[in-house]
Amino acid sequence: MEAFTTLTGIAAPIDTPNVDTNQICPTEFNKVPVGDPFYPKILFHYVRFNADGSEIPDFILNKEPFRNAQIIVADRNWGGGSSRESAVYAIMSFGARAVVASSFGDIHYNNCLQNGVLPVKLKQAEVVKLREQLHENPGAELTIDLEYQTVRGPDNHVYSFDINPVSKRCLLNGLDAIARTQQFQSDIDSFKKKHQDSAAFLSQPGAE
Repeated sequence: MEAFTTLTGIAAPIDTPNVDTNQICPTEFNKVPVGDPFYPKILFHYVRFNADGSEIPDFILNKEPFRNAQIIVADRNWGGGSSRESAVYAIMSFGARAVVASSFGDIHYNNCLQNGVLPVKLKQAEVVKLREQLHENPGAELTIDLEYQTVRGPDNHVYSFDINPVSKRCLLNGLDAIARTQQFQSDIDSFKKKHQDSAAFLSQPGAE
């Protein structure tokens, strides 16, 4: 997993509340292999593209400069619905590494953390203000600093956010669940050897 430390990038405002994972990654694309050339087109596919594959020009992520956004600033309840991890892959394949919203679907929030996308929770009034600024100044950038847990808006106002300390450490160091477990490999090997030795001893005749 790619580490997340500080990100400065174009932010795209998505004003619709209750964007669920089926909108982010429609069901029929759940089994598309990650890395498939089609993957960058999955995010919001049915509102980004017409049936013939052409872009819908009025959709925010098809407009310049938002088609190059690295940050999405959403509304409330982003990523509710099903648990599909493919919704996070769709966000990443588009090129975004962070989503700012006032609330998230719990499973989607955790899926983001496990795959290197930073979900940032701010107050509702704060995400509304940020989106207003982004609409007024297309191409404006946000800076997200995970170490200091801050978001710097286009007007240089700084917002603070909370994150679980373990999740923060894993993101800063690029550790997914497997890599985090592997940090304890020596302890695992030691336990495994003791267990095997104990089992071997107990299997001997007369052992109690």
